[in-house]
Amino acid sequence: MIRAWIFGAALAVLAGHGQAIAAPGPVATLPVGKVEGVRLGETDVFRGIPFAQAPVGDLRWRPPVPATDWRDVRKATEFADACVQPAPRMGSIYADPPRRMSEDCLALNVWRPRKPGTYPVFVWVHGGSLIAGYGHESMFDGRKLAEQGLVVVSINYRLGVLGYLAHPALSAENDQRISGNYGLMDQVAALRWVQRNIAGFGGDPAKVTLAGESAGALSTMYLMASPQARGLFHKAIAQSAYMISTPELRTTTNGTPSAEAEGTRVAAAAGAIDLAALRAMPAATLVQKAAAAGYIPWGSVDGVWLRRQLVDTFDRGEQARVPILTGFNAGEIRSLRFLLPPAPADAQAYVATIRARYGDLAPTFLKLYPAETMAESMLATTRDAMYGWTSTRLALRQTAVGQNAYLYYFDHGYPAADDNGLHAFHAAEIPYVFGTARQMPPYWPAVPDTPRERALSAAMIGYWTSFAKTGVPRADRAPAWAPYGDGANYMAFAGEPRPGAYLLPNMYALHEAATCRRRAAGDQPWNWNVGVASPVLAKAGGCQ
Repeated sequence: MIRAWIFGAALAVLAGHGQAIAAPGPVATLPVGKVEGVRLGETDVFRGIPFAQAPVGDLRWRPPVPATDWRDVRKATEFADACVQPAPRMGSIYADPPRRMSEDCLALNVWRPRKPGTYPVFVWVHGGSLIAGYGHESMFDGRKLAEQGLVVVSINYRLGVLGYLAHPALSAENDQRISGNYGLMDQVAALRWVQRNIAGFGGDPAKVTLAGESAGALSTMYLMASPQARGLFHKAIAQSAYMISTPELRTTTNGTPSAEAEGTRVAAAAGAIDLAALRAMPAATLVQKAAAAGYIPWGSVDGVWLRRQLVDTFDRGEQARVPILTGFNAGEIRSLRFLLPPAPADAQAYVATIRARYGDLAPTFLKLYPAETMAESMLATTRDAMYGWTSTRLALRQTAVGQNAYLYYFDHGYPAADDNGLHAFHAAEIPYVFGTARQMPPYWPAVPDTPRERALSAAMIGYWTSFAKTGVPRADRAPAWAPYGDGANYMAFAGEPRPGAYLLPNMYALHEAATCRRRAAGDQPWNWNVGVASPVLAKAGGCQ
């Protein structure tokens, strides 16, 4: 006691002379070295830990190189730079620009319970269309999940043209003659780092749940499909995933240019005469020029990291055979209206267009998406064709390989969102899953601090953490959530959890039939070109 008092007095004296000394934070001992974090209530957080070297200069557009180990205690008290990305459209509800950006961004963050133990691990992959976002966005704060007994990890990965560019010159210098998918490689590198090091934080490397929303959920599917990620995670959560067509590395397929052809076009538009010029170009300049050229990043089917289209991988049962929790939101497109095609002049034109494009599927289409409510029907069409179809397909395909699948439908609204036409919008479930409603971006419709909202968040936190711990989502004082199974079970979140069966009857069958015909034709993508923007679908042929 006396020694502690003397130490405290010495700190006070130093502080009085302008030399305040901060008390040391929690230290984790890892195979890569020791890290010092920050104590926040009942959790410890370790920020900005590098898992790979900065992919700059000659390392740009190469597979990630593991970060070197260190000998001294490394400070992990500040978040790393975000990966280079375009400035967000200000006023967007999603706008939350990072304070700092650079190519030296391949880092992760860890939240752990303060109480020593061995805990399941929850790895979060952020969304942002593979163009934007970062692992330490305030809405992804892992404290609430850590308080429930998880070690939470959030990661950065290369974005946009820096993360997904394929190009013949890049393929030529690669031993496997492939290029692109660098962001996917970063995600795998982060998962490998977790396997090696997470026990030092009290995490169990044999109980890793991979989770993500939007592009993070697309990444989750890529990782489920990629042989390089096999065994690095044991459960998956995919929120608002979209199993759309993916460019092939060298072949024009499904009406989409090859990834290498697109990379060649973008490099020319950026004014780069060769690969050396591309690597010499400042990252921010290159990102701006690629965006101006209309470059959209995707994974590419290269035969190595992604062997085939996602739909084919899951149809063949070649994906990771892990339990999954997946779902989508009722108002996905209300905040993504740029995905909508122009509306027809009137209801009559709407019906005529659907009949011309969907043929024998048109009666089912018009029953699900009637002309009498054309505006709402168009919102629902794009939502279902991208997110509803994907979530249901994931539930079906994981069930088919003997894994439990849990489907949800987030249909919850609150005044600030509903009054602005944003009921259950894309990503609206995130603050409920993380318990971060008070930490959202500045233009996000404010979630009221009421018992109703807190109770819904507590239930979703309970379901998500239980799934990460046991593979079965359970929550206190909340209904049982049955696996999808033969009964097509799901859980709706609308004010409170409400179990149901056969979500949106005939929705999945319609969009699966339409996608099957597109796949058979081989000359058209399947993404947001649906409804009145759909190509004319062939007759059934080999499709059911």
